This record gives sequence, structure tokens and C-alpha cells, in this order.
Amino acid sequence: MEWKPAQLDLSYPPDLVLTKNLDVDPDFADNFARCARWCADGSSFLIQCENRAFQLFDISDVQEGTQFSAHHKHTFSQSSAVVNFAWYPGASSNNAPAYCFIASVRDCPVKLLDASDGRLRASYPIIDHRERFIAPHSLAFNLTADKLYCGFEDAIEIFDIQQPGEGDRLPTTPSKKSKDGLKGEILGLLARMYVDLILGIISSIAFSSSYDYYAIGSLTPSSQAMDNIALYSESNGAAIMPIGGADSRSGVTQLKFNPTKPHILYAAFRRHDAIYAWDLRSDTSVPVKVFRTPSDSCKTLTNQKIEFDIDCAGRWLSVGDQNGCISMFDIGDSDELDSEQSSVALPQNIAPKMTFKAHTDVVGCVAFQPLRSNILSSSGSRHFDEGVGEGDSSSSDGDSTDQESDSESQDMVAMSRRRPLPYVKDSSLKLWSFDPTRTVHCA
Repeated sequence: MEWKPAQLDLSYPPDLVLTKNLDVDPDFADNFARCARWCADGSSFLIQCENRAFQLFDISDVQEGTQFSAHHKHTFSQSSAVVNFAWYPGASSNNAPAYCFIASVRDCPVKLLDASDGRLRASYPIIDHRERFIAPHSLAFNLTADKLYCGFEDAIEIFDIQQPGEGDRLPTTPSKKSKDGLKGEILGLLARMYVDLILGIISSIAFSSSYDYYAIGSLTPSSQAMDNIALYSESNGAAIMPIGGADSRSGVTQLKFNPTKPHILYAAFRRHDAIYAWDLRSDTSVPVKVFRTPSDSCKTLTNQKIEFDIDCAGRWLSVGDQNGCISMFDIGDSDELDSEQSSVALPQNIAPKMTFKAHTDVVGCVAFQPLRSNILSSSGSRHFDEGVGEGDSSSSDGDSTDQESDSESQDMVAMSRRRPLPYVKDSSLKLWSFDPTRTVHCA
């Protein structure tokens, strides 16, 4: 029987089929999910948490039309802050050897962890010139899943998965000591002459599903003299071409290729409410389309990383925002470069097909279930109420009397000057159904 990707019906709002909270941490009350990702068969999803831990949830194998259920299976605590993680391609709870994931933890080697019990299978150290461990900001497996690419400042470390230990370093910014040292001397004048000049932290790496190339993005903002996205060849490690033209002028937070159109690349940027798309068969100095989420002029854009996702059929793009909404874009044919647009210098703005309220806080991540018509969303952000300490101090001063001792006054001053602790408004996980057979709920 021929497998067909799940179909999503956006003719009416989705059904909320599951709401889940993180497992309680008594030492970290205001915990929330930074990122959530499904394993390859959709049997479980892994959560990167604010409290330096991973939480693994299993989804029950239910039949179509019945209620979904999920339960917390494991918590994998880490020694330091978690920077990033990635499932091993083909990870499945039914395939023990492949049921693992890569984790980047600050001041530690890159870890290959078993998802069934959290034990360390292998480590891949990245060491700087001062003999300190580097935690990469980006992680990606190649298409054959035998190489691991780790992006950090001014370089990419490439590891052979079967041979733990040190890897091969690919500099993205040649140093003054290299044979291309002239680039380090006159970066501003010659940046456009060298396509492999990507400055700063490599924040995202994405492999095309059909071709021998991958894209890298940097947290360094782009400028007129230099782009912060480039295309590299996997076979020889050489840069192919720069990619730019986005009007964001900010750092790249995520790159992703369309799974069914490997020539289409999408990029999200820091503190920016738009996702840009390039057709690599044409001029990559100008995006083809710009997908803009509804903006709120009254709110300042958050510094928090907000991840988007694309379904396995390459039809829908989903992304959350800081207002708790999720936007769905139809990219089935909207990101192709047609003959009319080939002569136009400006990209076309695309509005979402649907926007619905999902949470009461920032939606930091959305993830399509690989085999079903479902989307997983995670919410949470650190909030600080400015002036809370000042208000408490003024009320205490108003209630105080002349008989209070000097020591009590000093204690109140110390409390008012204490750094406020962050809190979370909404730290829930929700599963949404876009199944075409779901029941329509009339208002």
C-alpha cells in the first residue's frame, strides 16, 4: 500500500485534542518549554526545558477518532544550560539502536544520549584555543546520518558519528594566519568577493533533501557589504553562493528547506515577525516570498527564539508569535518563482491562511506530527514586572512607623534592591488536530 502524507484541513479552526504540562520541578517552579520536537515516527516528543533538562513524552498509539493521551516518561537533567538538541534521523521508540538524540550543553562535549534511559552513548568534543569545551549553537545530521555538523563561532565542526572524538573543523571566516589572511585584513571591502565569509556564531544549519549542499546562517546581522546566509557543498566543504536580500538586518535564528522542493529555503530572524523564502534556482540576492505574521504595534518584539515548522508534504508552514497565536501559511505553490515575478525586484508578501489563538503567552515552538494531521505547540517565556519591588517598598514604607528599628529598614531596602525573579504566564503543551474528518463545532 502506497504511503501518503497526512492531509490538513484549514477550512475551519483546529480541534484542541490534548493539553499537557511539564513534569513539576520542585527546585524550579517557573519552568517552561524552550523547544519541542517529534521523533521520526511521531510516537514521542522531546522537550528542551528552561531548567537545564529534557523531558520525554510518549503519545499513545490510538486509532483514528479516539482521544489522544500523553504521559511523561523520563526527565534527563543536565549539568549546565542546554543550548540545542536534535533527534537522530529515523529515531523511533520501536527501534532501540536509533532511539537517541544529540544534545549541546554549555561547557560540555556534544552528547549522544539514549532516549530510552538518558545514558551517554558517545561524546564529540569541540575544544577552543584555550582548551575549553565549546557548546555549538546549531546541530544537524547530513542526509545519510553518518556525519554530524555543529555550528559555533566562525566555524563548523564535522564529526563521524561512528567514531567519537575530535572532528574536522571547517572555518567560515578565514583567520589572518591562514593562506587567505587578506580577508581578515579588509573584511569590509572584500566581503562580497568571497562567498565563504560568514562572520559570527553559526546559529543554524539545514540540509537540502535532494542535493549535495546545505545552508548555514549566522547571528551576526547582515549588512550592505555582507550577507549572513550562505550555501555550502557537503562533498568538498566549499562555499557555493551567498543568500541575502532580507530587510530584517538581524541575526538568523532558523533555516529550513522545503521537504518536497529542495530548492526552496526558508529563514527566520531574531526580533523579526516575518519568514523569508528564496528560490535557489534564481537570483539569491532577493527573496521570492515573505510570510508575515500579524504584528502588534503595542508590543516590543521578543528576544526569545521562535521556531517555525513545515509539514512533511511541503504544503503548510506554521509559526507562533509572542501574542499566543499560531499562523498557518499555504506554501504549496506560493514560494515558486513564476515568470511574472522574475522581473520584479521586490518579494511578494504572503498573509497567513489561518491564525488562531493557542496560548496566553509566547508560542516558542510549533511542530508538525510526522504521520498525522496534528500540530504540537509549546508556550512559555520569562516575565519581569518592572516596579513590583518599588511598589512593595513604598507600601511597606507607608505602613512603617517611627518605632521600627534601623535593621528592619535596612532589610526592606535590601529586598527592594534585590533582582526580581522571572515568572511564567503559560507553560502548557497543546496538541491540535487538523484532521479533515474532525467534527465541525458551530458557534
